[in-house]
Amino acid sequence: MSGPERSRTLAGIGLAVLAMACFAVLDTTTKWVSLGVPLMVAIGFRYLFQAVATTVAVYPQRGRALLHTRHLGLHVARGVLLLTTSLLAFLSLKHMPVGEFTAIVLLTPLVVTLLAARMLRETVSPLRKLLVTGGFIGTLTIVRPGGQDFTWALLFPVGVVVANAGFQLLTSRMARTEDPMTMQFYTGWVGAILPALALPWVWAEITAPALWGGLLLMGVMGTVGHFLFILAFKRAPAATLMPYMYAQIGFAMLGGWLLFAHVPDHWSLVGMGLIAVCGAAGALLTAHESRASAEPPEH
Repeated sequence: MSGPERSRTLAGIGLAVLAMACFAVLDTTTKWVSLGVPLMVAIGFRYLFQAVATTVAVYPQRGRALLHTRHLGLHVARGVLLLTTSLLAFLSLKHMPVGEFTAIVLLTPLVVTLLAARMLRETVSPLRKLLVTGGFIGTLTIVRPGGQDFTWALLFPVGVVVANAGFQLLTSRMARTEDPMTMQFYTGWVGAILPALALPWVWAEITAPALWGGLLLMGVMGTVGHFLFILAFKRAPAATLMPYMYAQIGFAMLGGWLLFAHVPDHWSLVGMGLIAVCGAAGALLTAHESRASAEPPEH
């Protein structure tokens, strides 16, 4: 790897870690805001901020070309999947700590790998199956069905994983033909408009300035995090960046400790560690396979 290429890769890794910090702040703030703001109001405000910010930043340069697409239905479906992910995440964070929630959600790359291989009729290696199994064992260790602390609300993060996996698979398919900024534009506005339709039935007056500040922080962190993520992928391959996604677990644990004085118990730490190890190993395996396929065959 040349010097400039190495510098670009390191910059991409740094941007990805910063994006993970933004997402951890988003989740921690979401948990705090959920204590005093109706679900649809908070989610709608978060996506409205993203939609307006994207429109203001991109439309002056792109004009009506930003709106051009032959697959409007897919854009709507993608927006609905992301909105569903956010709704389930909001419900999850009302009932469980940020660190544990983040660890379970980071099962998504493993699930995406398994589902993508099944849908494309590709063979999944025994090692990948073992890593997915290990990730699910980690989830069960955190949730502990049958334990005295278990409630059915703890299954919400599993729903987040399923919805997020569908979102990522659809994104992967659409990215072959659709402009990334067009995808971001439609996704933001679908996420803003659908909750707005429910406002007449769910609106509650928000009088505390701190809650308005929390809503604003949610919007800023979501928008900046996704922007940093895009910049990271422009500088380094996805296979290189994936292991660093698990830094979000550490940031989330720090946020939960600072804001809610929560420290995961022994078994939760074991489960979180197992998910992080299996997920990072899966990402490293993907990076190794990518390098191997790129190397010319020996003669």
